[in-house]
Amino acid sequence: MGYAETKLMIKALAEEFNEEKRELFQAYGEGKRYTQKQKDYAFELIDEYGIRATARILQIPRRTLQRWCRKNHIWVKRCPAWVYEWAQRRRKRRKFWQRRGYC
Repeated sequence: MGYAETKLMIKALAEEFNEEKRELFQAYGEGKRYTQKQKDYAFELIDEYGIRATARILQIPRRTLQRWCRKNHIWVKRCPAWVYEWAQRRRKRRKFWQRRGYC
């Protein structure tokens, strides 16, 4: 299997996974308005994947999810924890190379 086929297969699997999550989210609903059960499910996904990924998975506007979080007093970090660690390592490497005159 080549690179292109592997990439297509991965995208198809990811979309299938997202479709399952989306169907489950829709199954919790009863009509035009979102139910509390749907919101609770969205909050679970937000805890696991973050706001932006959840918005993509459920195909809901990100601002709607942010509004729900504010209304329910749920605080969501702007970035996952690993981003802060990565930035710290990056700063440390930059200092190292600056001292040697490369930056």
